[in-house]
Amino acid sequence: MTLQEYDYARESPSKLAASCLLLALTMKNLGGWTPTLEYYSGYRSQDLHPLVKRLNFLLTYQPRDKLKAVHTKYSHRVFFEVAKIPPMDMLKLEEKLKSC
Repeated sequence: MTLQEYDYARESPSKLAASCLLLALTMKNLGGWTPTLEYYSGYRSQDLHPLVKRLNFLLTYQPRDKLKAVHTKYSHRVFFEVAKIPPMDMLKLEEKLKSC
């Protein structure tokens, strides 16, 4: 989704990928940012928090009519129906990120 949004073009691909991973881990309650992830990514959890919040906002307020093909593709069983996972409430996300 970020490939179609100009606001994310200035972010480094590695930081964007790390932020997406942290958001996914948080959304699925699979733990937080571990020292191993920090070592191999080069990013501390706190460095990723602003971008994670922006990504969740993008998921929350995405225009449904613009990205139908992307949403349909990732709603399929082959892609584990990730498009059907609801975005996190911003306050809950904030709480979880503080504990990372």
